[in-house]
Amino acid sequence: MISEVIDPTTQYITKIDVPIIENNVNNEKFPEDKYKKLVIPSDIPLNQIEVKSLNKIQKKFSKNGFQLDIERSRIILYLQSIDFTAFEKYITELLDAEDRTINKTLFLDMINEIAKIKSYGIKGKKRLYVTYNKERKVEGRQSKVERRGLYYYARKNNFSKKNNDLPKKVENLIINSDSETVLKQLPDNCIDLIITSPPYNFGLGYDTSKDGVNWERYFQKLFSIFDECVRVLKYGGRIIVNIQPLFSDYIPSHHIISNHFMEKKMIWKGEILWEKNNYNCKYCAWGSWKSPSSPYLKYTWEFLEIFAKGDLKKEGLSKDIDIKDEDFKKWVVAKWSIAPERKMVQYDHPAMFPEELVKRALKLFSYQGDVILDPFNGVGTTCVVAKRTNRRYIGIDISKKYCDIAKKRLKEVLPGTD
Repeated sequence: MISEVIDPTTQYITKIDVPIIENNVNNEKFPEDKYKKLVIPSDIPLNQIEVKSLNKIQKKFSKNGFQLDIERSRIILYLQSIDFTAFEKYITELLDAEDRTINKTLFLDMINEIAKIKSYGIKGKKRLYVTYNKERKVEGRQSKVERRGLYYYARKNNFSKKNNDLPKKVENLIINSDSETVLKQLPDNCIDLIITSPPYNFGLGYDTSKDGVNWERYFQKLFSIFDECVRVLKYGGRIIVNIQPLFSDYIPSHHIISNHFMEKKMIWKGEILWEKNNYNCKYCAWGSWKSPSSPYLKYTWEFLEIFAKGDLKKEGLSKDIDIKDEDFKKWVVAKWSIAPERKMVQYDHPAMFPEELVKRALKLFSYQGDVILDPFNGVGTTCVVAKRTNRRYIGIDISKKYCDIAKKRLKEVLPGTD
């Protein structure tokens, strides 16, 4: 078969009876419904070194989802799936190793054109470019939503849409005091996002606060603080509460807290399962052993309950978005597998949440420059991550010891390092 190939004496393509690539592409085998087609043009004919490099790329990434078709002055890519990070790294290393006779722009254009594709799925390390979203569609979905009633429980609220600036005197501050008292001094609608993990009432050994009190007393104090949180939150702002029910007392704290926010006309935006992979619990008591009398259920995860004030959409500038494409696609899947914090002994705190958990929440639900509040700040994890990700913060905690630790941690953090 006659095919185009490089003449080594001229460095240009000539026609000889040898294919230029072992698995020469047959376009009929790559229908549009199964492959994404990209055309990368070249201003000049490809030379021998470029074809050789393209063959290396083909062999490296040819499994299942990637094919190259090399023509005189262009490259055609057929994509089903590819490990884009590995692809980008491989080409960069390949270009670094080649001399100036290679048209590096052509190869970088391949990276850029693939990077421009924003619609794809994720499977392992690979991006899936076709057939990733073939799921059952509900006919007339929007009309059915309107007929049922979108977040009916949060309608007829009295929230003001006028947002206010946070007073400069409390910006980027750790405050040692009672949260309810401090929050009462802040203006309405001045906080962009609140993320917190209040004491679970398990009876843990916190520095000053009493954990393990009567449930009615616990929720009464918690809700008095949360009510102030709702007031100071901006219109469109979000509240995220990390909580674990106390299963031994049969108290579904996540449901009770969610119900309170809904009664306050907050929109339930969603729930994230924080999978801690703490399988040690399976060796604990099982209740009625091998009997349906009263088996005790065990859980390896906690909950993040998420609420919005007044509107599901939060306004912000695109330049202040700092979440990567692939992180967004992974993190909107509402089950986060993150190991528990391992520095609790170091900071002398019995129940810290990990920095990774806070980082995901901040990048997914807030913009750079936003004001982040944690009314149960502990040793300052929320504030540390906020500073690192170029956000402003306020941390409040009743314990002077924890506040001192938080301040020390913040001194070691450089903004914009995450």
